[in-house]
Amino acid sequence: MPFSDVSKGTQDLHVLGTGLVRKFLAAALLLTASAFGQADPVIEVKPGSEAIKNKDFYEKTGWLHPFRRMPAYVVHDQKAVWTSPVHTAKSDIKWWAIFGGATAAFIATDRWTVKQLPNSSSQVSVSTWGSRFGSAYSVIPVSAAFYFIGTARHDERFRETGLIAFETLIDANLVAEGIKLVADRARPLESNGRGRFEDSPNGRWSSSFPSGHAINTWALASVIAHEYPKPLVYVIAYGLASTVVMARVGARKHFPGDVLAGGAMGWFMGDYVYGKRHNRELDKNRSGARRILDHVRVSAAIE
Repeated sequence: MPFSDVSKGTQDLHVLGTGLVRKFLAAALLLTASAFGQADPVIEVKPGSEAIKNKDFYEKTGWLHPFRRMPAYVVHDQKAVWTSPVHTAKSDIKWWAIFGGATAAFIATDRWTVKQLPNSSSQVSVSTWGSRFGSAYSVIPVSAAFYFIGTARHDERFRETGLIAFETLIDANLVAEGIKLVADRARPLESNGRGRFEDSPNGRWSSSFPSGHAINTWALASVIAHEYPKPLVYVIAYGLASTVVMARVGARKHFPGDVLAGGAMGWFMGDYVYGKRHNRELDKNRSGARRILDHVRVSAAIE
Protein backbone atom coordinates (compact mmCIF):
# COMPACT_ATOMS: atom_id res chain seq x y z
CA MET A 1 0.00 0.00 0.00
CA PRO A 2 1.40 3.36 -0.93
CA PHE A 3 2.59 5.54 1.95
CA SER A 4 0.27 8.38 0.86
CA ASP A 5 -2.77 6.16 1.26
CA VAL A 6 -1.69 5.18 4.77
CA SER A 7 -1.18 8.83 5.70
CA LYS A 8 -4.60 9.77 4.35
CA GLY A 9 -6.24 6.96 6.29
CA THR A 10 -4.53 8.06 9.47
CA GLN A 11 -5.82 11.62 9.02
CA ASP A 12 -9.37 10.35 8.46
CA LEU A 13 -9.20 8.29 11.66
CA HIS A 14 -7.90 11.33 13.55
CA VAL A 15 -10.77 13.52 12.35
CA LEU A 16 -13.30 10.80 13.16
CA GLY A 17 -11.80 10.28 16.58
CA THR A 18 -11.77 13.97 17.36
CA GLY A 19 -15.43 14.28 16.42
CA LEU A 20 -16.37 11.30 18.60
CA VAL A 21 -14.43 12.73 21.54
CA ARG A 22 -16.21 16.07 21.20
CA LYS A 23 -19.61 14.40 21.08
CA PHE A 24 -18.72 12.26 24.08
CA LEU A 25 -17.60 15.24 26.14
CA ALA A 26 -20.74 17.20 25.26
CA ALA A 27 -22.95 14.28 26.26
CA ALA A 28 -21.01 13.82 29.49
CA LEU A 29 -21.42 17.47 30.41
CA LEU A 30 -25.17 17.33 29.77
CA LEU A 31 -25.56 14.18 31.85
CA THR A 32 -23.46 15.64 34.67
CA ALA A 33 -25.51 18.84 34.75
CA SER A 34 -28.73 16.82 34.75
CA ALA A 35 -27.51 14.60 37.54
CA PHE A 36 -26.51 17.54 39.73
CA GLY A 37 -29.81 19.26 39.08
CA GLN A 38 -31.74 16.19 40.29
CA ALA A 39 -29.50 15.17 43.13
CA ASP A 40 -28.90 18.55 44.69
CA PRO A 41 -31.90 20.95 44.49
CA VAL A 42 -29.91 23.64 46.35
CA ILE A 43 -27.89 24.44 43.24
CA GLU A 44 -29.94 26.75 41.09
CA VAL A 45 -29.53 29.66 38.75
CA LYS A 46 -30.13 32.91 40.61
CA PRO A 47 -30.99 36.22 38.97
CA GLY A 48 -28.11 38.63 38.66
CA SER A 49 -27.83 41.82 40.66
CA GLU A 50 -29.46 44.99 39.44
CA ALA A 51 -27.50 46.22 36.44
CA ILE A 52 -28.15 49.91 37.06
CA LYS A 53 -29.03 51.29 40.45
CA ASN A 54 -30.27 54.73 41.38
CA LYS A 55 -27.03 56.55 41.91
CA ASP A 56 -26.40 59.20 44.49
CA PHE A 57 -26.37 62.48 42.58
CA TYR A 58 -23.20 63.27 44.50
CA GLU A 59 -21.35 60.00 43.92
CA LYS A 60 -18.73 58.98 46.41
CA THR A 61 -15.67 59.81 44.31
CA GLY A 62 -13.54 61.80 46.69
CA TRP A 63 -13.73 64.36 49.43
CA LEU A 64 -14.02 67.42 47.21
CA HIS A 65 -15.06 65.97 43.84
CA PRO A 66 -18.84 66.33 44.47
CA PHE A 67 -18.45 70.09 44.66
CA ARG A 68 -17.26 70.20 41.04
CA ARG A 69 -20.73 69.32 39.81
CA MET A 70 -22.55 71.59 42.25
CA PRO A 71 -22.38 74.74 40.07
CA ALA A 72 -24.31 72.98 37.30
CA TYR A 73 -26.94 71.89 39.82
CA VAL A 74 -27.25 75.43 41.17
CA VAL A 75 -27.76 76.82 37.66
CA HIS A 76 -30.52 74.26 37.11
CA ASP A 77 -32.11 75.16 40.45
CA GLN A 78 -32.06 78.87 39.75
CA LYS A 79 -33.67 78.41 36.37
CA ALA A 80 -36.45 76.35 37.93
CA VAL A 81 -37.03 78.76 40.82
CA TRP A 82 -37.10 82.00 38.85
CA THR A 83 -39.39 80.53 36.19
CA SER A 84 -41.63 78.72 38.68
CA PRO A 85 -44.58 81.16 38.36
CA VAL A 86 -45.21 79.95 34.81
CA HIS A 87 -45.18 76.24 35.55
CA THR A 88 -46.33 75.80 39.15
CA ALA A 89 -48.80 72.95 39.59
CA LYS A 90 -52.41 74.03 40.13
CA SER A 91 -52.54 72.04 43.36
CA ASP A 92 -49.74 74.23 44.77
CA ILE A 93 -51.26 77.59 43.89
CA LYS A 94 -53.12 77.65 47.20
CA TRP A 95 -49.85 77.33 49.12
CA TRP A 96 -48.31 80.25 47.25
CA ALA A 97 -51.51 82.25 47.82
CA ILE A 98 -51.35 81.57 51.56
CA PHE A 99 -47.67 82.51 51.64
CA GLY A 100 -48.24 85.70 49.67
CA GLY A 101 -51.28 86.72 51.70
CA ALA A 102 -49.54 86.16 55.03
CA THR A 103 -46.48 88.10 53.91
CA ALA A 104 -48.62 91.01 52.71
CA ALA A 105 -50.53 91.05 56.00
CA PHE A 106 -47.33 91.14 58.03
CA ILE A 107 -45.85 93.90 55.89
CA ALA A 108 -49.00 95.96 56.28
CA THR A 109 -48.78 95.73 60.08
CA ASP A 110 -44.98 95.78 60.45
CA ARG A 111 -44.64 99.26 61.91
CA TRP A 112 -47.38 98.67 64.49
CA THR A 113 -45.94 95.29 65.49
CA VAL A 114 -42.40 96.47 66.16
CA LYS A 115 -43.70 99.36 68.25
CA GLN A 116 -45.33 96.87 70.64
CA LEU A 117 -41.93 95.47 71.60
CA PRO A 118 -40.05 96.90 74.61
CA ASN A 119 -37.16 97.80 72.30
CA SER A 120 -34.89 98.06 75.33
CA SER A 121 -31.11 97.81 75.18
CA SER A 122 -31.17 94.36 76.79
CA GLN A 123 -33.71 93.13 74.23
CA VAL A 124 -31.55 94.33 71.37
CA SER A 125 -28.37 92.94 72.93
CA VAL A 126 -29.75 89.46 73.61
CA SER A 127 -31.48 89.31 70.25
CA THR A 128 -28.34 90.37 68.41
CA TRP A 129 -26.39 87.58 70.08
CA GLY A 130 -29.10 85.02 69.32
CA SER A 131 -29.37 85.98 65.68
CA ARG A 132 -25.74 85.04 65.08
CA PHE A 133 -26.80 81.42 64.56
CA GLY A 134 -28.24 82.48 61.23
CA SER A 135 -25.03 84.02 59.94
CA ALA A 136 -22.89 82.44 57.23
CA TYR A 137 -20.15 81.71 59.78
CA SER A 138 -22.65 79.47 61.61
CA VAL A 139 -24.63 77.66 58.91
CA ILE A 140 -21.64 76.92 56.64
CA PRO A 141 -19.61 75.11 59.34
CA VAL A 142 -22.70 73.08 60.28
CA SER A 143 -23.13 71.99 56.67
CA ALA A 144 -19.41 71.21 56.38
CA ALA A 145 -19.54 69.13 59.56
CA PHE A 146 -22.35 67.00 58.15
CA TYR A 147 -20.44 66.40 54.92
CA PHE A 148 -16.95 65.70 56.25
CA ILE A 149 -18.05 63.65 59.26
CA GLY A 150 -20.43 61.65 57.08
CA THR A 151 -17.68 61.02 54.52
CA ALA A 152 -15.16 59.97 57.17
CA ARG A 153 -17.64 57.60 58.84
CA HIS A 154 -19.08 56.31 55.54
CA ASP A 155 -22.50 57.51 56.65
CA GLU A 156 -24.16 58.32 53.34
CA ARG A 157 -27.20 60.08 54.82
CA PHE A 158 -25.07 62.31 57.03
CA ARG A 159 -22.81 63.06 54.07
CA GLU A 160 -25.74 63.80 51.78
CA THR A 161 -27.24 66.17 54.34
CA GLY A 162 -24.12 68.32 54.15
CA LEU A 163 -24.03 68.38 50.36
CA ILE A 164 -27.71 69.21 49.96
CA ALA A 165 -27.38 71.85 52.67
CA PHE A 166 -24.51 73.51 50.77
CA GLU A 167 -26.47 73.57 47.53
CA THR A 168 -29.60 74.84 49.27
CA LEU A 169 -27.75 77.66 51.02
CA ILE A 170 -26.19 78.79 47.73
CA ASP A 171 -29.59 78.75 46.04
CA ALA A 172 -31.27 80.50 48.95
CA ASN A 173 -28.75 83.33 49.07
CA LEU A 174 -28.86 83.89 45.32
CA VAL A 175 -32.65 84.18 45.49
CA ALA A 176 -32.52 86.41 48.57
CA GLU A 177 -29.98 88.78 47.04
CA GLY A 178 -31.95 88.98 43.82
CA ILE A 179 -35.10 89.97 45.69
CA LYS A 180 -33.17 92.42 47.88
CA LEU A 181 -31.99 94.28 44.80
CA VAL A 182 -35.57 94.74 43.70
CA ALA A 183 -37.17 95.40 47.11
CA ASP A 184 -34.59 97.83 48.54
CA ARG A 185 -36.53 98.08 51.81
CA ALA A 186 -35.34 100.24 54.69
CA ARG A 187 -34.61 98.50 58.00
CA PRO A 188 -36.43 99.32 61.26
CA LEU A 189 -33.69 101.72 62.40
CA GLU A 190 -33.45 103.42 59.01
CA SER A 191 -35.58 106.17 57.42
CA ASN A 192 -37.49 106.81 60.65
CA GLY A 193 -38.62 103.18 60.84
CA ARG A 194 -41.16 103.56 58.06
CA GLY A 195 -40.05 100.34 56.38
CA ARG A 196 -40.72 101.62 52.90
CA PHE A 197 -39.56 99.82 49.81
CA GLU A 198 -37.15 101.51 47.40
CA ASP A 199 -35.96 103.51 50.40
CA SER A 200 -32.88 101.80 51.87
CA PRO A 201 -30.24 104.46 52.65
CA ASN A 202 -27.39 101.95 52.60
CA GLY A 203 -28.00 100.58 49.13
CA ARG A 204 -30.00 97.75 47.66
CA TRP A 205 -27.64 95.06 48.93
CA SER A 206 -28.61 96.08 52.47
CA SER A 207 -32.35 95.72 51.88
CA SER A 208 -34.34 94.55 54.89
CA PHE A 209 -36.59 92.36 52.73
CA PRO A 210 -36.19 89.41 52.82
CA SER A 211 -34.15 88.43 55.86
CA GLY A 212 -30.94 86.63 54.91
CA HIS A 213 -30.58 85.11 58.38
CA ALA A 214 -34.11 83.73 58.18
CA ILE A 215 -33.64 82.19 54.76
CA ASN A 216 -30.33 80.63 55.85
CA THR A 217 -31.60 79.03 59.03
CA TRP A 218 -34.86 77.78 57.56
CA ALA A 219 -33.11 76.39 54.50
CA LEU A 220 -30.71 74.41 56.69
CA ALA A 221 -33.48 73.34 59.06
CA SER A 222 -35.61 72.18 56.14
CA VAL A 223 -32.84 69.96 54.76
CA ILE A 224 -32.06 68.40 58.14
CA ALA A 225 -35.73 67.79 58.90
CA HIS A 226 -36.29 66.19 55.49
CA GLU A 227 -33.30 63.89 55.90
CA TYR A 228 -34.21 62.91 59.48
CA PRO A 229 -38.02 63.05 59.75
CA LYS A 230 -38.35 62.54 63.50
CA PRO A 231 -40.27 64.65 66.04
CA LEU A 232 -37.16 65.49 68.07
CA VAL A 233 -35.32 66.63 64.94
CA TYR A 234 -38.29 68.79 63.96
CA VAL A 235 -38.35 70.45 67.37
CA ILE A 236 -34.62 71.17 67.41
CA ALA A 237 -34.21 72.23 63.77
CA TYR A 238 -37.33 74.34 63.40
CA GLY A 239 -37.11 75.56 66.99
CA LEU A 240 -33.63 77.02 66.43
CA ALA A 241 -34.70 78.49 63.09
CA SER A 242 -37.70 80.16 64.74
CA THR A 243 -35.48 81.52 67.50
CA VAL A 244 -33.20 83.13 64.94
CA VAL A 245 -36.01 84.85 63.03
CA MET A 246 -37.55 86.19 66.23
CA ALA A 247 -34.12 87.39 67.32
CA ARG A 248 -33.70 89.33 64.09
CA VAL A 249 -36.90 91.21 64.84
CA GLY A 250 -35.90 91.71 68.47
CA ALA A 251 -32.51 93.06 67.41
CA ARG A 252 -34.38 95.59 65.23
CA LYS A 253 -32.62 94.36 62.12
CA HIS A 254 -35.79 93.26 60.33
CA PHE A 255 -39.54 93.66 60.32
CA PRO A 256 -41.79 90.61 60.90
CA GLY A 257 -42.69 90.50 57.21
CA ASP A 258 -39.01 90.24 56.29
CA VAL A 259 -38.36 87.19 58.44
CA LEU A 260 -41.62 85.49 57.48
CA ALA A 261 -40.77 85.80 53.79
CA GLY A 262 -37.18 84.69 54.35
CA GLY A 263 -38.17 81.71 56.47
CA ALA A 264 -40.76 80.51 53.98
CA MET A 265 -38.35 80.89 51.06
CA GLY A 266 -35.69 78.95 52.94
CA TRP A 267 -38.05 76.09 53.73
CA PHE A 268 -39.32 75.86 50.15
CA MET A 269 -35.76 75.92 48.84
CA GLY A 270 -34.74 73.08 51.14
CA ASP A 271 -37.77 71.07 50.10
CA TYR A 272 -37.03 71.60 46.42
CA VAL A 273 -33.33 70.72 46.50
CA TYR A 274 -33.95 67.70 48.72
CA GLY A 275 -36.58 66.46 46.30
CA LYS A 276 -34.13 66.76 43.39
CA ARG A 277 -30.92 65.48 44.96
CA HIS A 278 -31.93 62.96 47.62
CA ASN A 279 -30.69 59.42 47.00
CA ARG A 280 -33.77 57.16 47.33
CA GLU A 281 -31.53 54.15 47.94
CA LEU A 282 -31.05 55.47 51.47
CA ASP A 283 -34.77 55.04 52.20
CA LYS A 284 -35.00 51.31 51.51
CA ASN A 285 -34.80 50.40 55.18
CA ARG A 286 -37.60 52.76 56.14
CA SER A 287 -41.20 51.75 56.52
CA GLY A 288 -43.71 52.69 53.84
CA ALA A 289 -45.42 55.18 56.13
CA ARG A 290 -42.11 56.80 57.01
CA ARG A 291 -41.15 57.16 53.35
CA ILE A 292 -44.49 58.79 52.59
CA LEU A 293 -44.14 61.22 55.48
CA ASP A 294 -40.49 61.99 54.75
CA HIS A 295 -41.35 65.42 53.46
CA VAL A 296 -44.11 67.49 51.98
CA ARG A 297 -43.07 67.90 48.37
CA VAL A 298 -44.84 71.20 47.78
CA SER A 299 -41.99 72.91 46.00
CA ALA A 300 -40.82 69.75 44.22
CA ALA A 301 -43.60 70.40 41.72
CA ILE A 302 -41.61 73.39 40.52
CA GLU A 303 -40.20 72.45 37.11
